[in-house]
Amino acid sequence: MIRVNGLTKVYGSGDAAVHALRGVDLEIPEGDFVAIMGPSGSGKSTFLSILGCLERPSSGDYYLDGRDVNSLEDDELADLRNKKLGFVFQSFNLLPRHNVLRNVEMPLIYAGVPSDERRKRAQELLEQVGLGHRLTHKPAELSGGEQQRVAIARALANNPLVIFADEPTGNLDTKSSLEIMEIFQQMHRAGRTIVLVTHEPDIAAYARRVIHFRDGKIVREETK
Repeated sequence: MIRVNGLTKVYGSGDAAVHALRGVDLEIPEGDFVAIMGPSGSGKSTFLSILGCLERPSSGDYYLDGRDVNSLEDDELADLRNKKLGFVFQSFNLLPRHNVLRNVEMPLIYAGVPSDERRKRAQELLEQVGLGHRLTHKPAELSGGEQQRVAIARALANNPLVIFADEPTGNLDTKSSLEIMEIFQQMHRAGRTIVLVTHEPDIAAYARRVIHFRDGKIVREETK
């Protein structure tokens, strides 16, 4: 599913160069649930951004479902992000002027899915995350945990190959965090591939594998 070899990322040049990643090798098979941990500045968020095709590595190889990601043009990367990858962020990133249903429909609109089909799909996903009764509410009318459920439903809209989650419980209280992680665990049991960045050991404990980063390198891995 995911394979990276010798992945590096350098910001700036000369004396001001920052080496965010220093030769990372990793394989993530289909259906895996991986948590990435490490202190601030360890390279974990940069690594997730590269896996999510949000930025390119400075060097190294990246293969996603057999495709050489580094060889893709920008428009091909955008198409890949929209149709094959799902994203869940700490800050939810919902559109405040649109209701919950419309927020979940957005990836389907960009993918050209007909209106009746995308509305049905969005409603089914919101029911799956326990928000079938909130379809017409705006994000501001929801709790943080409910907003993150909407974000998860949106991430699943195009039935992606991988879900990438960057600190998905970072803005939530303990109860809401546990509820969100139960949803991730259900997705994993259903065969979904998940890559999650977190600072919290109790959140990482939900994953099958925990990858520890430090100074741009993988220094340790734990597997259940």
